[in-house]
Amino acid sequence: RGLHGGLMEVPRGGMAFPDWAYKAESSPGSRQIQLWHFILELLQKEEFHHVIAWQQGEYGEFVIKDPDEVARLWGRRKCKPQMNYDKLSRALRYYYNKRILHKTKGKRFTYKFNFSKLIVGGSLGGTLGIWAVVV
Repeated sequence: RGLHGGLMEVPRGGMAFPDWAYKAESSPGSRQIQLWHFILELLQKEEFHHVIAWQQGEYGEFVIKDPDEVARLWGRRKCKPQMNYDKLSRALRYYYNKRILHKTKGKRFTYKFNFSKLIVGGSLGGTLGIWAVVV
């Protein structure tokens, strides 16, 4: 059953997002993508489940299993080879005040999206939309 405008829970405890929830991937090195959206991209792809995954049973919560690898992937996308987890986590903290996501207390490398702050521009029903942030 749909939650928050059509977001669907899947049995593994992860989240399934409709097609309209994702922008087409930016070309490698594109500076257009924001970190929170990059994280959603990683979370939707099976090949990255060994480095980042949705937390079982917690709506919107994810765990970074391999912080160095997530930072390396982010650095590669942004053409910043010196990227490391310290820098990436600093960027994640920027989203706390904007209430896009927050750190889960007592759980290492675990964060939770506040999906009520993320809205979709464009229509539903399979057409490509763009995530936006309610500020």
